[in-house]
Amino acid sequence: MNSLVDLRSDTTTQPSAGMRQAMFEAEVGDDVYGEDPTVLALEQTAAEHLGHEAALFVSSGTQSNLIALLTHCQRGDEYIAGNQAHSYLEEGGGGAVLASIQPQPLPNETDGTIDLEAIRKAIKPDDFHFARTRLLCLENTFFGRPLPLDYIEQATLLARQHGLSIHLDGARVFNAAVKQSVPPATIGGCFDSVSACLSKGLGAPVGTVLCGSREFIDAARRWRKVVGGGWRQAGILAAAGIYALKNNVARLAEDHNKANQLAEGLARIDEIEVDEAAIQTNMVFINLPEVAATTLSPFLRDNGILISVEYNPVRLVTHLDITDEGIRHVISTFETYFTQHPLN
Repeated sequence: MNSLVDLRSDTTTQPSAGMRQAMFEAEVGDDVYGEDPTVLALEQTAAEHLGHEAALFVSSGTQSNLIALLTHCQRGDEYIAGNQAHSYLEEGGGGAVLASIQPQPLPNETDGTIDLEAIRKAIKPDDFHFARTRLLCLENTFFGRPLPLDYIEQATLLARQHGLSIHLDGARVFNAAVKQSVPPATIGGCFDSVSACLSKGLGAPVGTVLCGSREFIDAARRWRKVVGGGWRQAGILAAAGIYALKNNVARLAEDHNKANQLAEGLARIDEIEVDEAAIQTNMVFINLPEVAATTLSPFLRDNGILISVEYNPVRLVTHLDITDEGIRHVISTFETYFTQHPLN
């Protein structure tokens, strides 16, 4: 193997030759003035893909979710999210720290859903003793699992009945749409706002799109400036996003197939326990013997494979830079490791 097989995340993808060419040829302007034609084209394309009127190109999923919170809520308001959701757990507490919006975490089920009755009970009454519940946040995919379409419909109905807006952290929403064989707009159009990453499975080097109504995006654009997200000749990056949306959505099915191939191969190794139920898109979760925690990762790295071994289960993520040869190499290297490091 002449190159690394990086299974740590689909964020490690490299821009393809075609994407780099699109970036090189991009027509640019000043996006803060609204004059970058390539950014404008990306925003229109993304909005159409996700079933909304308008979109805003921002630097990251974290920034996009924060801007969504700031746009939907005011100081002293509250948003409901899963206790394992990225927007609550892994974005530095930005909603509370920077937006003064109180999170109300509720337990996530294995499939990423939040019990609807638990949501109903968590919505605060109109009483000045309580924070005002304004927003429900869901995540799709959730540890590689697409949210069930019927659950999205039920959760949306619940939010509407109680006067809540509903936001989707759709970092991998395109994976969900491909897995469920529906247009992305079928999922995205259910929500008041959707954040979708371009820099994960779609292979762009940087960037996220936040989609919603024109009124919502106008307000979100102001908040993007407030949090330091205004950028200038961003069309160079937007061109990569346009290329990704045109060329890399349907091919996500290849990543899903490779995840299944990887799981099948690793499941044949006695020392590895594969969570087969969790393999729905491009993520494989495996449980490793505790004794392998310190020696496995260096062994794999020496053989051109990168994984993150922090705790069980270990997540392995397939993406457009992972080849069939790479999958075979990973499986054979795991086999070699356990042959050379017997547990008994």
